[in-house]
Amino acid sequence: MYLQNPSFTNMESSFSFPTTALLGIFAFATIIYFFRLQLEQNMTKKEEDELDSKLSSYSASTTPFCIDFSSNDRTFASRPKSVSSEVMAYNYATFGLAPYGPYWRYVSKVAMLDLLSSHRLELLKHVRDSEVQASMTHLYKRCMESYSGAPKKVLVDMKRWFGDITLNVVFRMIVGKRYEDKQDEKGREALRSYFDLTGRFIVSDAFPILRWLDLDGYERMMKKTTQELDRVVQGWLNEHKSRRSTNKRRGDNKDSDQDFMDVMLSTVDAAEELPGYDADTFIKATCILSLSSIISTRALVLAGSDTTSVSLTWALSLLLNHREVLKKAQHELDTQIGRERLLNESDLMNLVYIHAIIKETMRLYPAAPLGVPHESMEDCTVDGYHIPKGTRLLFNFSKIHRDQHIWSDPLEFRPERFLTTHRNFDVRGQNFELLPFGSAMQLILLSLAALLHGFDITTLADAQVDMAEAIE
Repeated sequence: MYLQNPSFTNMESSFSFPTTALLGIFAFATIIYFFRLQLEQNMTKKEEDELDSKLSSYSASTTPFCIDFSSNDRTFASRPKSVSSEVMAYNYATFGLAPYGPYWRYVSKVAMLDLLSSHRLELLKHVRDSEVQASMTHLYKRCMESYSGAPKKVLVDMKRWFGDITLNVVFRMIVGKRYEDKQDEKGREALRSYFDLTGRFIVSDAFPILRWLDLDGYERMMKKTTQELDRVVQGWLNEHKSRRSTNKRRGDNKDSDQDFMDVMLSTVDAAEELPGYDADTFIKATCILSLSSIISTRALVLAGSDTTSVSLTWALSLLLNHREVLKKAQHELDTQIGRERLLNESDLMNLVYIHAIIKETMRLYPAAPLGVPHESMEDCTVDGYHIPKGTRLLFNFSKIHRDQHIWSDPLEFRPERFLTTHRNFDVRGQNFELLPFGSAMQLILLSLAALLHGFDITTLADAQVDMAEAIE
């Protein structure tokens, strides 16, 4: 569901220059900008075409480009700067948007060792189980309300249903409360505005010389939204600090009860100093980034919420268009779990066919087809081509995932390939031929398997789902 702040639709300009003068400034700035690009460009058009051809047909296992690029991992580790990252991400303090440097290395270490470690995710398994079961119970009650002696079909917006599950799971894991439990309507509105604004194209990102004009008015909106959202997150942080002090006095500080914000507070206490930012900014920036993925796709919740609900929606759509695959998945559930009990996360290791369905879904429809942009920090050479400092790099995952040199019948939905020819492929970056972004596999598997195990799913009039991609 696309949420738009109605106050944005009739936006008035914050300046009063004559229209002709603005057009003249814009045209002049455009000419200067592209003239500068031409002066800095070190590759001929022919070389650009050749390099583009190599990139578009890149195969990690057969071309030398993989070897050459891997030697430049650090060079491309940084992120390009943008207005939204500066204004809405505490001046690049968020993990995933910060430029490469001491702070980036520190936050990466904290995220991998403290927040996203296998041990931490295992401790929070009960959150995933309880939220999926709560959503299943709610869906069951809706079905029973329409029951009148015989089963009846119930119309459900599955995209929203998947979104509610992932939102509540992510909120509980990060701040210890469900999204639906929040009573602050201004905070909700700020969060919705944040989701919308982080996905907007900003004119000054393409033409930095025009930033002072704020032509589209988005920077002003970003500042207002960030101020309100900071108030909300600061409130969560104060609650955690107060609760933490109380628990210390009582000697009650169970590791299993800690959400991500608790873990970050412990990390900050143990650290001698944080490079570049104060402790509160570090914690709030990480949490805000984590809660910003409903529309755009960027990091902790960002890589947890939107990418999860998008992948689930694609998976269910593919199953509804391939009923024979859906029947095989339901048969596996009946065989491995049966009808006498509910599914839980510990059952997932036995559901190999449903694992294959999710992998095939991520191959055909990666949640972020171009991933997150990178930027070269210095001049480098890739496969014999000179790449200037400041060059932006995007990976075309969709192209790699549909490369006919790697995948037989690449456009077909065929989960069986991950039980035979590609059975050893995972989605954690170990196989360069399959690189879906933000793969929260446990939650995706648990949500889809629980749904298929508990209910019969169909479309209106058994029609095919339209798989054409669209921007909402």
